[in-house]
Amino acid sequence: MSDLNTDLRLAIDTGKVVFGNREVMRTVSSADAKAVVVAMNGKHDIVGDMLHISEISSIKIIKFNGNSIELGALCGKPFSVNVFAILEPGNSNILEKEYT
Repeated sequence: MSDLNTDLRLAIDTGKVVFGNREVMRTVSSADAKAVVVAMNGKHDIVGDMLHISEISSIKIIKFNGNSIELGALCGKPFSVNVFAILEPGNSNILEKEYT
């Protein structure tokens, strides 16, 4: 998981990402998102909706096996993050890798 954490942090620092359920939904609906990162132990209704919509839109889904508080800390945010979208990966090669 540390490899995923490193790649996520690099994408956040050098790429373009959006936070917030509405913003992520908008970018997924408009096909601007390249990937969606979801905290698997986050709010079940939000996680389920984002997984479903991302699968329909054929957008890569990256499942973060922590909770929303841990994902928020990884993102450098002082609040919990259930989901965020990667619009541009920056220097990260997160879009090419597969995480389990």
